[in-house]
Amino acid sequence: MTMLRKLNPEWALRLGLGAMYAYSGLSLFRQPLDWQGFLPMWLSELVGRVMPLSAYLAIQGAGELLMAAVFLTWFLPRWTLRAAAAMAALEMLGIVAFVGVDLITFRDLGLLGAALALLLLSLR
Repeated sequence: MTMLRKLNPEWALRLGLGAMYAYSGLSLFRQPLDWQGFLPMWLSELVGRVMPLSAYLAIQGAGELLMAAVFLTWFLPRWTLRAAAAMAALEMLGIVAFVGVDLITFRDLGLLGAALALLLLSLR
């Protein structure tokens, strides 16, 4: 029990978010079209006017891999953690706001809370 008190809760958030973004980022980057059904139709149409949807999703995956790397790397400057936590919170807020809460996205509320908690911890 004493050992648990010494652990910084920031690391639980960083590991959880880092693992989640590593998984989704790798999947988005490797198999972008597997994720196209999760985009709202209006966003798919908007992106389709600018670039192929597979390219957009691969870019999204690369961004998520970058966020995973920041969450899992302890020696980077603190501002990188703040930026990644803010981006994660904005992404989850966007998903909840524009996709809504359904049988899949309800989990994004927990991810939004984790990202906000990590952002607040990083400001200390």
